Amino acid sequence: MEPDYWRQRWAEGRTGWHQPEVNALLRQHFPALSLPRDSRVFVPLCGKSADMAWLAAQGHRVLGVELAHDACAAFFAEHGLVPKVTAHGALQRYRSEPIELLAGDAFALSTHDLADCAACYDRAALIALPDAMRQRYAELVLGKLPSGCRTLLVTLDYPQHEKQGPPFSVDQTEVERLFAANWHVALLERRDILAQQPGFQAEGVTRLHTAAYRLTKVS
Repeated sequence: MEPDYWRQRWAEGRTGWHQPEVNALLRQHFPALSLPRDSRVFVPLCGKSADMAWLAAQGHRVLGVELAHDACAAFFAEHGLVPKVTAHGALQRYRSEPIELLAGDAFALSTHDLADCAACYDRAALIALPDAMRQRYAELVLGKLPSGCRTLLVTLDYPQHEKQGPPFSVDQTEVERLFAANWHVALLERRDILAQQPGFQAEGVTRLHTAAYRLTKVS
């Protein structure tokens, strides 16, 4: 996906992937990461997700990165916050403690930017990327997280030929292929959600599962 594609979707309000409610798998499985309070949690391709406010309410500091400046500004506006906006290299920083959002290309993040992240929460990043970009994302974005970092990864799994992504299907075999070399991968839950997704049904999708994984970086 080209950057202009996502910017245009945000500018036009075509953000069907946005969930106004906190993700159920986040509520259920984030405690499995066993983080101390005040941990820094990285949220890639964060949009204006309500999940970030939930993470902050659990006592954590949040670092999000989002391509669309409109999404970053909207997050703070919708939560009644006025962020301080400053330049951060090639990115633009929106900050109102304990939440910091970097607007720009996630691939521009440095190892230093992510050095103190104890955890990562990926609900909408990996599945937003086409197959050709997912390996680069795993290596060049999540690969910059420090050793010991714990990630809650949420994916979708459906017959890819039945629907044009995004979001794309990422099954367990692909998760293992992308992460097993540098992360310990544990499947926490896999649930059938087709009945709750009329949009997928309308497109002719016959099977839809969501899965939650705990990834622990070992190198």
